[in-house]
Amino acid sequence: MKPVDRHLADILATVRPLAPLEVEIEAALGAVLAEDVASPVPLPPFDNSAMDGYAVRAEDVAAAPVMLPVIGDVAAGDGGLNALGPGLVTRIMTGAPVPTGADAVVPVEWTDGGTARVRIDRPAQPGNAIRRAGEDVRAGDVVLREGVRIGPAQIGILAGVGRRRVLVRPRPRVVVLSTGAELSEPGTPLGAGRIWESNSFMLAAAVREAGAQGFRAGSVTDDPKEFMDTLDAQLVRADAVITSGGVSMGAYEPVKEALSPLGTVTFEKVAMQPGMPQGFGVVGPDRVPIFTLPGNPVSSFVSFVLFVKPALRAMQGLPAGPPATVRATVTAPVRSPAGKRSYLRAVLTGESVAPVTRQGSHQLAALAGANALIVVPEDETSLPEGAEVEVIPL
Repeated sequence: MKPVDRHLADILATVRPLAPLEVEIEAALGAVLAEDVASPVPLPPFDNSAMDGYAVRAEDVAAAPVMLPVIGDVAAGDGGLNALGPGLVTRIMTGAPVPTGADAVVPVEWTDGGTARVRIDRPAQPGNAIRRAGEDVRAGDVVLREGVRIGPAQIGILAGVGRRRVLVRPRPRVVVLSTGAELSEPGTPLGAGRIWESNSFMLAAAVREAGAQGFRAGSVTDDPKEFMDTLDAQLVRADAVITSGGVSMGAYEPVKEALSPLGTVTFEKVAMQPGMPQGFGVVGPDRVPIFTLPGNPVSSFVSFVLFVKPALRAMQGLPAGPPATVRATVTAPVRSPAGKRSYLRAVLTGESVAPVTRQGSHQLAALAGANALIVVPEDETSLPEGAEVEVIPL
């Protein structure tokens, strides 16, 4: 059987980052930045007031309480030339430019709020309540580096430095397709011998959680031709394809039957449990990566975590490799078949991890109650309670 690490390495050697494209910043959420972004101006671009109050010379209010004449108002957005002489004050609003000659802002709460004359009850030190030009960003400073995933704060700074468009690696478009003659759409009556299809919903959600775009293509029966027709129709909108089911050793395995003759997809046994039957390769004229995962839901989900999620990161130009792990103490004995790396569903709490009681690859409810996977190495068949283990947080 093929080692888990080698299967992932083969996948990461095949997938490539998506080509960058320029998008409006409103469309950049979740994408990965493909350029360094610098500010053309200092931020703030001018000294401005941090509060509503009065622009003053600090020396004029050092002996507060004092009464001083108010010579005018400066509002946010005021583009005029405002100056302040000795013994005078100007009302000023939050964000408004500080007049020439003023070196402090007295908050309105420290005054009687006068409009012609104002009583100032407390002294203010030079620089009080003033946002200095360039104190956040200097002109020419890089505010975002290539490779950062763009969230709301990143969109905010892009707008703040005047960018309307930005170069990004887009979120991969991933089509998810389930196979099986027994599958029915949720919400429809359940006939004899049928089950409601869940894998494509789960995998499409996992794709979106991984920062890509997930599209369900529903399910097809065990007819290889139907599978290929559906796959061909979906390739026009896919940067990657995930299938579930149809890759085992028995009869009626439509994915393997349809893709094996192409010679571009390899089906292998990987030394892991759950999820031993795996397939990966490329399809179509654009050589779209395709991940053919086993049909049991837990096997499919674990395979996504180990193989698909790192590949999606690589396609976005992000560092990619095996899932991150933490160390924890297992609260009960665990067992694993010889020669396979096991991924046991578990509940991680602090530095302790408790395996769930139902570990069958079909037991989706147990997976839904887990928040971690205990990793049992290939050369271990059992670990006692209290053993320290590697854990993949989900």
